[in-house]
Amino acid sequence: MQGDRPAVLLGGLAVAMLVTAVALLGISGSWLVALAYLFGLVLLVGGFAMVEMLRQSVEVDVVAAPDWSVTVAAIEQPGEAIAITDRANRLACANGTFVEWFGAQSAPPNLPLEQAELEALVRLAREAWREGSAVAHGLGETESFEPRWSISAERAGRGEDHLVWRIRPMEREVGEVRAEIDVTGPLGRMLSRSGIEAVVTSPDGVIKSVSTGFAERAAGDAEATLAGQDFVGFLRSDERDRIFFAREGRGGTPQTLIHVPLDAPEHRNAKGPDQGQSLMLLVDSGVGIGSSWDGSSQAGVAQLEALLSRLPLGLAMTDRDGRFLFGNDAFLRSIDREERGLPAFPTDLVVREDKGPLSDAVRRHGRGPATSGDMAIRLVSSPEEPVSLGLAGVRGLGEAAVLLSLADSSEETQLKRQVAQATKMQAVGQLAGGVAHDFNNVLTAIIGTCDLMLLRHTPGDSDYDDIQQIRANSNRAASLTRQLLAFSRQQTLRPEILQLPDVVSEVSPLITRLIGNKIDYYVQHDRDLGPVRADPQQLEQVIMNLAVNARDAIQSRGNGAGRISLLTRRINSSQVQQMGSEILPADDYTVLIVQDNGGGIPPEALPKLFEPFFTTKEQGKGTGLGLSTVYGIVKQSGGFIFADNVKNSSGDPVGARFTIYLPVHKGEIPLRQQPAPEPEQSSEWSGGGRLLLVEDEDMVRAVAERALTRAGYEVVACADGEEGLAQVEKGESFDLVVSDVVMPGMDGPAMARGIRKLKPQLPVLFMSGYAEEQLRKDIDIPNMHFMPKPFSVQEISDKVAMVMRRSGKK
Repeated sequence: MQGDRPAVLLGGLAVAMLVTAVALLGISGSWLVALAYLFGLVLLVGGFAMVEMLRQSVEVDVVAAPDWSVTVAAIEQPGEAIAITDRANRLACANGTFVEWFGAQSAPPNLPLEQAELEALVRLAREAWREGSAVAHGLGETESFEPRWSISAERAGRGEDHLVWRIRPMEREVGEVRAEIDVTGPLGRMLSRSGIEAVVTSPDGVIKSVSTGFAERAAGDAEATLAGQDFVGFLRSDERDRIFFAREGRGGTPQTLIHVPLDAPEHRNAKGPDQGQSLMLLVDSGVGIGSSWDGSSQAGVAQLEALLSRLPLGLAMTDRDGRFLFGNDAFLRSIDREERGLPAFPTDLVVREDKGPLSDAVRRHGRGPATSGDMAIRLVSSPEEPVSLGLAGVRGLGEAAVLLSLADSSEETQLKRQVAQATKMQAVGQLAGGVAHDFNNVLTAIIGTCDLMLLRHTPGDSDYDDIQQIRANSNRAASLTRQLLAFSRQQTLRPEILQLPDVVSEVSPLITRLIGNKIDYYVQHDRDLGPVRADPQQLEQVIMNLAVNARDAIQSRGNGAGRISLLTRRINSSQVQQMGSEILPADDYTVLIVQDNGGGIPPEALPKLFEPFFTTKEQGKGTGLGLSTVYGIVKQSGGFIFADNVKNSSGDPVGARFTIYLPVHKGEIPLRQQPAPEPEQSSEWSGGGRLLLVEDEDMVRAVAERALTRAGYEVVACADGEEGLAQVEKGESFDLVVSDVVMPGMDGPAMARGIRKLKPQLPVLFMSGYAEEQLRKDIDIPNMHFMPKPFSVQEISDKVAMVMRRSGKK
């Protein structure tokens, strides 16, 4: 309606003008006067309409122009440059950090970089427009920009017609930092002007390079390299352990020697041309820092702080009472206090047991002769990993008395922890497999004996129920051994090419029944998920174990209400590379995530979560084999599993999350066909036969012999492989060999190969507590059959009958 009002007004005005002109014609009687009057009114109204249209156009333009002020305020991030560009690569807005680093006239990807970096940024922009996001690392190491940049671009906006660029400086690697310490150039000259001479030495004290000031004071020639000569040969000390340049003698200025290792503590014993190097700093004790120092302690410390802050090594200073005076950024990173800053004393950084030794060391270096040394300490931030702290006494610098040096070894420490965890899990897996094998032999004897006893008792007998209870508990123990085999990755898998959503849909009804009505069960799947190769039954067990653990965690909170989320995601190789994981290889994965809001996992339990028999549940409510079984199934399927906590905005854990990465199957996907039903055959074998039974365990051999004899077979039992092979060599005739795999002396496969040389067509049935799949990889014998332990009397009878039938024995 408001848009129609100007038209109505103009129409009314036109009518009024016409009426007025007619009236004027009637009064004056002159057409000329009436037309002149009408023409003047038309000009006046037209000018008014034009002015109004221009005003509305300006208002529309003002309204249409986007307001980026709120966006600029939102993207202000210290230490990170953020810019937003449109599809024409025009800068829409940028934060203050971007303008400070690159200027207001620059817009990504057109940044002041070299040609190669510009081409890389253009490719990054194309990939971001195409894929939605892209990342590039290590750009920008040019003459104009000293740091290297990590640059990412992400498509955003209502119509996804803008790119959000994020640019962060990358920290230098230890090797790069060491390469930048060139004391022969400007750095060495700057140190010399401040009264500090610098030398880089090899592990055996041989000079690698020197500053020009050191060369002049030690050899009288500023251009001398002195490489290959002994460092200490240019120095002398007096009876008070004061150090002088040998060329200057005692008339020269006493020096304080500071030894700064250029390698992390764990690399100092490594071999290599650049390993074990040290930076030797000789500080004038009498004249302070530079010619401009007026002798005051505040000025001296301030200049020393400015100098040490430029070095890439973790350095800090304390006064004679052990209070911190200064610590550079590298030192703060090493102690994990970049945000909080330095504490009052160095002892506040270490665990309680190391406070006394560190306090004594600082006091000794601060008040005694000018000495240096190293000591092992454990930081409060990482008490499990000792680090090496260098201490050096400083003289002639006012309040400064002790120089502390600490290498940042957080990445190496994390890698060592991961390797140690993987090694421990492998050792525990091997132990679990061996325990499962031996335990299966015991369970075979127990279950078989129970079966034989049940043949002599009927329901209602006084002993019948007791025997059934023993058998039930034995079967429960057998399920535990199967879980141990799953953890040790020695179980039998039957992998198929499948889709994860199909497996989830199969197991979801059972999960909803298990978790109850108070817990919300949420499922979400990504599109275009890649197929994976895994055993569907084992994957169902993985999902069930994780869902049951999530249910128990939620119910332990109190009211039992919560939420379990089961999600599937598609991750490509470029996204894996962006994650920067040391464990996960770059590949395409289909990801399964099981997440709950049960309060999370205690941090101290995370490293031990997948170990067998480790549980956070109350005593008697968990065996500790659920997650270890999950770990074994995932690893045996070629996947990876990670556990972490879901945190709220304040950083507190609110739930646990298990993430499983299964590699996408990239080969041909076979069509799934329903197996043809086999004709029903009687499991009983009425034809009899002569069997050679070889088993080193007396209990198992006795049970198997009685079971097979009862089934109508003639059984010849042997206690080892040598005895079994001797029976065949004597000319004995057998229809089937039933043998254990692992036996002392000659094992089952060696005996079977010897028998096959004499009887090539004789079938062999192996019994073992190990997995069938692993045994078939290790044993290459045709016409070989397998029966897992533990087994019952009926199972061994049925298995022997099946093998006899398939082998064509009549």
